Amino acid sequence: MKLTDLLERIDYERIQGTLEREVAQVVYDSRKVSEGCLFLCIKGANFDGHRFAEEVVEKGASVLVVSEAVEGVADKDVTVIRVEDTRYAMAFISAAYFGNPAGKLKVIGITGTKGKTTTTYLVKSILENAGYKVGLVGTIEVIIGETHIHAENTTPESYLLQEYFARMVEAGLDTVVMEVSSQALKLHRTQGFTFDYGIFTNLEPDHIGPNEHESFEEYLACKGLLFKQCRVGIVNGDDSHWEKVVEGHTCELEQYGMGENCMLRAEELQLVHKPGELGVAFHVKGLMDFEVEVPTPGRFSVYNALTAIAICRHFNVKVEDIKKALLSAKVKGRIEMVKVSDEFTLLIDYAHNAMALESLLATLKEYHPNRLVCLFGCGGNRSRQRRFEMGEVSGRLADLTIITSDNPRFEEPQDIINDIKTGMEKTDGKYVEICDRKEAIAYAIANGQPGDIIVLAGKGHEDYQEIKGVKYPMDERVLIQDILAGR
Repeated sequence: MKLTDLLERIDYERIQGTLEREVAQVVYDSRKVSEGCLFLCIKGANFDGHRFAEEVVEKGASVLVVSEAVEGVADKDVTVIRVEDTRYAMAFISAAYFGNPAGKLKVIGITGTKGKTTTTYLVKSILENAGYKVGLVGTIEVIIGETHIHAENTTPESYLLQEYFARMVEAGLDTVVMEVSSQALKLHRTQGFTFDYGIFTNLEPDHIGPNEHESFEEYLACKGLLFKQCRVGIVNGDDSHWEKVVEGHTCELEQYGMGENCMLRAEELQLVHKPGELGVAFHVKGLMDFEVEVPTPGRFSVYNALTAIAICRHFNVKVEDIKKALLSAKVKGRIEMVKVSDEFTLLIDYAHNAMALESLLATLKEYHPNRLVCLFGCGGNRSRQRRFEMGEVSGRLADLTIITSDNPRFEEPQDIINDIKTGMEKTDGKYVEICDRKEAIAYAIANGQPGDIIVLAGKGHEDYQEIKGVKYPMDERVLIQDILAGR
């Protein structure tokens, strides 16, 4: 591909070499350099591609894209292009390299602290019920037709994202729904194309710290970048931050929620409690008018469903298709009910911090269980404060807490359990500790009482346990099957 075609949509300065080059490949990992490639010098938290400039030229790179001076290449036959930000440039160069595939798809981007994962699957389910061919990019996986690819990041690097888009176009898909993290917006991973629909679910203090966001204000500002990069913005009008998030927006705007100001509203909420299952029913009013039931519990399930409805309305989906899809859609590890008994309800959820756990347990208490049983552990080599907080939340809200192991990583599981107990002991909550997670789940099931709600928190969609740098297979669904089969 011609270098000038790759650079067409970015501002740049030619430092040395000719622009009349054919580029064989675009690369940003120095280990993947090939003859005649364009190499992007990307700065990361723990690396800087500029330091490998001389090495990649020796390996055959014919073009370097840099944001600062590089050494050891002045006398080499290499074109050096300087840009203000190589991550920003990479998004546009990658889009051009793959033939601007996003322009051949309807692209839906969902941002927010909570609800992104569940909503992407709901949207995919509804649109596919209506006959659309839908790809997905998210925290759990990337789905391209029948192909499922394990996800490393919520939103992949711009090069990989464009490659996925290109594969979707090649597979005959017409739509993609994706999670858009604040980190991705901050690092320009979603530049190079325009979203057809940008969605904001909610905002709570999260991801503040080293290598993430310096402050809540920066976190909020990064979320807001989506609404300068989409045609239609759809926002949760009940969230107190929505006006700040869309400040300076360049898109059309509409609101959904439960408030009277919202253009699409959920009214007349009713809790649904069936043997071994929990759900919620509500009336959709405003831009649409119909009754709907969702087989997952609580207000956040209403918001997730309403978000999906607000999006799919733009695709002219029939009401019956929406209702049918919402009843059947399931998301791995997100309030995922696993049927083990008609006597009590058991569910798996990814809640792995105090905020998420409190939201989940408070929601489940609204169903007035005989007992609310919470089984969880905490990750090793992570903040001890999280352990104290989660212990305190579970001690306060659950009738029984079963403290167990999560991903101990390079810490001793018992040390993590002891930290959780420190938080528990600030409350009057009852607890048992069972370090082995399978044994802990077996205990929860064996001791389940009629009317109990048992939640296995923290692992969610994860199908491994990380111990001393090794990821061992461990899927809670498989553990439950083994326990029920007496294995």
